[in-house]
Amino acid sequence: MKLDVPIYEIRSLKHSYAGRLVLEIQHLKVQPASIVGLIGPNGSGKSTLLRLLGLIERPTMGQIFFNGRSIGPFSDEARFQVTLLPQEPFLMKRSVFKNVSYGLKLRNNKDDLIGRVNEALSLVGLASEEFVQRPWYALSGGEAQRVALAARLALKPKVLLLDEPTASVDAASAQLIKEASLRARQELGTTLIVASHDWQWLYEVCDDILHLFNGKIFGSRRETMVFGPWQELETGRWGRKLSDSQELLVPSPPDKDAAAVIDVFSIQDAESREAPNDVCLRGIVSRLTLERNSGCIFVTIVAGNVPFVVGLSQQQFQDRPLFPGKTIFIRYSLDRIRWI
Repeated sequence: MKLDVPIYEIRSLKHSYAGRLVLEIQHLKVQPASIVGLIGPNGSGKSTLLRLLGLIERPTMGQIFFNGRSIGPFSDEARFQVTLLPQEPFLMKRSVFKNVSYGLKLRNNKDDLIGRVNEALSLVGLASEEFVQRPWYALSGGEAQRVALAARLALKPKVLLLDEPTASVDAASAQLIKEASLRARQELGTTLIVASHDWQWLYEVCDDILHLFNGKIFGSRRETMVFGPWQELETGRWGRKLSDSQELLVPSPPDKDAAAVIDVFSIQDAESREAPNDVCLRGIVSRLTLERNSGCIFVTIVAGNVPFVVGLSQQQFQDRPLFPGKTIFIRYSLDRIRWI
């Protein structure tokens, strides 16, 4: 596989259910051995995109290319190289060993079956001597999720698609799932595409992050999406009252429930407005996250009850040291707000 050929390329894709458009992506490339995060509210199209990339469904319109070749559901070129771990994985009514080894047998890959199963269980923190003969019904929720992941890691896939892999498991299982997923990339060169609400983890490990809303990719990780409903305030301007009585102002919305994409372009120690359409809000630093790929530091600042994300270079961060609990002011322009 040539490094300059994306492992996935999407062109002019549209997907509908019962005539309702749920996903629309004009163009998207995913590079081999990269980690791509999918962020968005429930119903934004994350799971649909993963099912399409996992070759479970055929898009209503458009094409999906894998290693430069157009593919469809259960395509011979990719079906043994791509695996999907859904949010609620299904385990067959049989032992852990038979669950983990099932995919290998299906692919007629029976060499060192016991060793492959033991290795996969070890990756997810399950001792083979304790778990291989355990029946499916004797597993906790976190253990079942880890067994399901082990069954996929045993295949040594080129692509591992994860749909909310840590959403309904205990903290220890969540950490082991994260570590095992990253080891697949590090040791096997596996491409990871992860949909998760654990955006802090995604910011720490991903090479790229895609924000989805209403089935479309929008903006970059440096922008914040704020949902309506919006109202006309006493001043005659549009916005909403925050929990601390500040006013989050927006231009006149296309409808009261539209989502505003806000790009915070300045943080400062004191309140100031340099242009008539500038809005300044007081907030508190709640979290600092280092982006592994770029070295950028993402600062989460909560104004009222709304979290804003601001990306800073390391030099910018050194010029204005920030820490959780510090009061800071953010500034954005009404002219730069986009509606989606």
